[in-house]
Amino acid sequence: MARQRLIVIGGNAAGMTAAAKAKRLGGDDLEILAFEKGRFTSYSTCGIPYFVGDLVHSEQELIARTPERLRQDGIDIHTRHTVLAIDPDNRRVRVADQEGREREEPYDQLLITSGAAAICPDLPGKDAQNIHGVPHLEAGLTVRQIVDQEKPKKALVVGGGYIGLEMAEALILRGIETTLIERGPQVMGTLDPDMGALVSQALEEHGVQLYLEESLEAFLVRGETVCGIRTDRRTLEADLVVLGLGVKPETALAEAAGIPLGIKGAIRVNSRQQTEVDGIWAAGDCAESYHLVSRQPVNIALGTIANKQGLVAGTNLGGGYATFPGVVGTAVSKICKYEVARTGLQEKEIQALGLKHTTATIDSKTRAGYYPDAGDIRVKLLAEKQTGRLLGGQIVGTEGAAKRIDVLATALYAGFTVQQLVELDLSYAPPFSPVWDPVQIAARVMVSKL
Repeated sequence: MARQRLIVIGGNAAGMTAAAKAKRLGGDDLEILAFEKGRFTSYSTCGIPYFVGDLVHSEQELIARTPERLRQDGIDIHTRHTVLAIDPDNRRVRVADQEGREREEPYDQLLITSGAAAICPDLPGKDAQNIHGVPHLEAGLTVRQIVDQEKPKKALVVGGGYIGLEMAEALILRGIETTLIERGPQVMGTLDPDMGALVSQALEEHGVQLYLEESLEAFLVRGETVCGIRTDRRTLEADLVVLGLGVKPETALAEAAGIPLGIKGAIRVNSRQQTEVDGIWAAGDCAESYHLVSRQPVNIALGTIANKQGLVAGTNLGGGYATFPGVVGTAVSKICKYEVARTGLQEKEIQALGLKHTTATIDSKTRAGYYPDAGDIRVKLLAEKQTGRLLGGQIVGTEGAAKRIDVLATALYAGFTVQQLVELDLSYAPPFSPVWDPVQIAARVMVSKL
């Protein structure tokens, strides 16, 4: 068998997980050439807010595998190289190095792991200096340098999603007066509004000035640098603006090559991570996933999903066989005093599917009430009316609350009813839980309502 050549576009989670797995399986029969437009590889995007907040002191702490280490493992990685075009008919890519010199490289198989880009609204002043999203480590390093060296007095965060909230907390930790604007009724749009209200309250208690139900209309610029923003209600000053409006799949390259796209413009893939174009695969933030609860395609930009899809793609590209079964939409974050977690579907998604559902929300404690440092926890469950099938869950609480979401994620993956959730043999000891764990208390309430 002739030696095969795999080209990987993108040097972070999905791409390098896939490359490492494919190389282990394919050995010397597989040549792997990878291109990364930035200078960092295999790093934790999720750790960027903690780096900006100086809880993580060096960007090197966020890097799992350097380019040098990847080359030692047999992956020919080229950083600061941008893939300009894909030619599926002739199985070639056109690539440029940092000096702009272009060349073409042939492939037998191509894996696209181009990730996602921060959403920046097309508004006046959007190209001003000191306006930054943080979708990759180089962007995070830029924000950290601005905070360290320019010492901004006022910062504005636009958008109340996970990154926006974590960045707002990080900036407060750095002693910067921080304001956050969100066009929705509450922050954390992946939670139902009643649960998001708890997070909004925690932000304000932490010192973040919060403006809800306001839309950004323009960035204000002095010289070439941002000096504030204008919303539909007010004008706000700032030395630094951080975009927390979410991310979108980086798929312009794939689209130009005629590779079919799906939900949110993500690359359409099957369960083996194959696109609809022969010889081309995709994984990570740029690719679709299958939602096991809604049974619909989704695009969820999370490191967990990227690594799993990368492992599946790498197994198949290395000569093995693997499939990615899908996701249930599990996510967790720490926002100020609260741990925040969600899985499955939220109410608006259930309604969009036309399902009749019931909710149950309870307040409890993270430990036995008499045990020291027992904290507050609120659990919300959503279930299908007719069948009692669990459809989703959300948790907001103090230390010890969030990882309980994994029980609900497992139940969703297994297709449990809320009655089966009640029957689970969960652990108990006073330092860890009340005798009835909060997720089961919520399940019992749900059963009685059903």
